[in-house]
Amino acid sequence: MKTNIENIELQYLTLKDYQELKEAMIEAYPSMQEDYWQKADIRSLIRKFPEGQVVIKINNSLAGCALSIIVDSGVLDGAHTYEDITGNDSFNTHTPEGDVLYGIDIFIKPEFRGLRLGRRLYDYRKELTEKLNLKGIAFGGRMPNYHLHSGELTPKQYIDKVRRRELDDPVLNFQIANDFHPSKIMKGYLKGDNDSNGFAVLMEWDNIYYEKPTRKAAGRKKVVRLGLVQWQMRHYKDLDGVMQQAEYFLDSVSEYRSDFALFPEFFNAPLMAAYNHLPESEAIRMLAQHTPEVVRRFSELAISYNINVITGSMPEIRDGLLYNAGYLCRRDGTTERYDKLHMTPDEARLWGMQGGDTLRSFDTDCGKVGVLICYDVEFPELSRLLADEGLDILFVPFLTDTQNGYSRVRNCAQARAIENECYVAIAGSVGNLPKVHNMDIQYAQSAVLTPCDFAFPSDGVKAEATPNTEMILIADLDMDLLLELNQLGSVRNLKDRRLDLFELKRKRSRRRESGE
Repeated sequence: MKTNIENIELQYLTLKDYQELKEAMIEAYPSMQEDYWQKADIRSLIRKFPEGQVVIKINNSLAGCALSIIVDSGVLDGAHTYEDITGNDSFNTHTPEGDVLYGIDIFIKPEFRGLRLGRRLYDYRKELTEKLNLKGIAFGGRMPNYHLHSGELTPKQYIDKVRRRELDDPVLNFQIANDFHPSKIMKGYLKGDNDSNGFAVLMEWDNIYYEKPTRKAAGRKKVVRLGLVQWQMRHYKDLDGVMQQAEYFLDSVSEYRSDFALFPEFFNAPLMAAYNHLPESEAIRMLAQHTPEVVRRFSELAISYNINVITGSMPEIRDGLLYNAGYLCRRDGTTERYDKLHMTPDEARLWGMQGGDTLRSFDTDCGKVGVLICYDVEFPELSRLLADEGLDILFVPFLTDTQNGYSRVRNCAQARAIENECYVAIAGSVGNLPKVHNMDIQYAQSAVLTPCDFAFPSDGVKAEATPNTEMILIADLDMDLLLELNQLGSVRNLKDRRLDLFELKRKRSRRRESGE
């Protein structure tokens, strides 16, 4: 390996580089010295796809090269050979309208190996794939040490041992270390590759930023802005007063162009003051009479302020039973209901509330979201089921009276962000309601929580409100960071689960089992 390096530069391949390229190929493939690219081949590649052909130069001398074309992903479904994919070296298979970057060749001259130059070439291919919005990268990977073990191992067994580091294969080890994964074995892939016994491995890398072409005017949002409402419990004369205050907050967060507004659990509880002479179980049922109107008004406000509203929660009567429910009011006018599934002892004992039986994630114009009301976030199975559906943001409207109750919600929400690789937003109420039984005091510090990795705050806190103060909290969430975390994080909580040892699955809802 040369050590007197003055400069390293990545350049597009030109025909002026051909002689150096030819000599480098002969050095790089000693077992296939007569099988190098002809000048006409290189001319054709450069003409068809100049961005796909790059070289690394050290001290202005060619040290390595990467050649590629674009193909349709459908060609990867069946068996193919190197001649098939290159059109017998004509490269007529290159399709600018394709969706996969296919690696034709990549090599480093022996004297420059050990400098991680191959990684630079792979990184360039990844950046090009993202730039062109392709699904990913594929190529037929050689197994140069397989001939040493072909007598006792099948290609699959050989690959498994290489992945477990029981055997060394310089090509496969390097490709796996650069985030490529083997997808299938290909027989008779490359003529003359006796070291691989005629086999190759289809290696693939997935572009996590790929966006399927759409005719919609708006694409996936990469930065999503949240507006959290830390609601002050105070006396309101009637529902109009509550909704006037709610609209004030929506007006404020929408002025900052927020994509979501999150309200707390039971934010409309002050209206129970009018029913304080009744037992708690009757008073909350009277409060539930307002819920349909609250949802209707929130839906109208979501449209007029162009914001998706998470309405916190409200009591709701369905089929004579009392539930703790909330609604996602999208800015396109659609609404979706979510239920609290686990009742606290007080909710069950004093109010006679029932737990819902439906857990759902929701598609929005800003990604997939879920809502767990207060106590529900303390049950990790729920958010993991949502994570399996592709959860991006978990919203947690809550109501806690004491600091220890708040700490349970806050600490569990933080754990959900880490273990499910998602953002978690929690919003609660502050102040007190001396004229409402079972709703005397509140403690809250609303916050936006994140996973803990290099791209996120080290303490996992994106933003947090001042404790026990009425305010709004605005936070921007970079959605691409979640994709990177899932694929490239220091730890990968979702990918590294031992699904061979355990599983988590849903049961059918009680209503479906009863035939309703």
